[in-house]
Amino acid sequence: MSTPTATVLRTEARLFGREPGSLFWVMLSPTLLLMVLGLIPSFREASEDLGGRRVIDLYVPVSVLFALVMSGIQAMPPVLSGYRERGILRRMSTTPVRPGALLAAQLALHGAAALVSALLVLTVGRLAFGVALPGNPAGYLLALLLAVASGLALGATVCAASRTQKIATAVGSVVFFPAMFTAGVWVPVQAMPDTLQRIVGLTPFGAASEALDTAASGGWPGWAALGVMTLWTVVLTGASARWFRWQ
Repeated sequence: MSTPTATVLRTEARLFGREPGSLFWVMLSPTLLLMVLGLIPSFREASEDLGGRRVIDLYVPVSVLFALVMSGIQAMPPVLSGYRERGILRRMSTTPVRPGALLAAQLALHGAAALVSALLVLTVGRLAFGVALPGNPAGYLLALLLAVASGLALGATVCAASRTQKIATAVGSVVFFPAMFTAGVWVPVQAMPDTLQRIVGLTPFGAASEALDTAASGGWPGWAALGVMTLWTVVLTGASARWFRWQ
């Protein structure tokens, strides 16, 4: 017999599958970004300034983080804020299905979508452009899971701070551009000046970029980068839990 939580998860999964916009931006646009950049000839040539690596090699983890930005900041907050604005969460609080089950389902679905997108990016990067698979798979997976956790925690905080769906979209847009910059979408973190790299490394996506790049090169992600992501996850989760209102 299905539990109420499992029923909510299946229902939310069906609704999520009916949102082509969210599916495109979370699951397909990161891979399209990588493919467009990979078509630039100079991006496929090794550079001494990058330690013999190619620009396209750096943009694989960037594309992975782009999926997290889209999932956690752009896609999830308007959905949760919309449920609260329409009174769905308040009505659920009077039924055996607690509203926390719906929140958990949304976190699980958006996290899973980001992970599927990451797998697609790695596959296309390898097959289309010869980008090496992560040299340290265990370290890469750990860094990726922490990146997903911190990205979703940031999205939950945006939702908690936004009373309506429109406000969530506006706040998400404000957070979106700094997140894109620290993820290295415009300039890979590894190509930034040293001082700027250290500053960006204190942000959740900047730390994730550093950790993923290290693991991709075969090393173990630095404990400082992993610690930064963990700290952001804990702080943002606590803030979202404190500020979130069911109605």
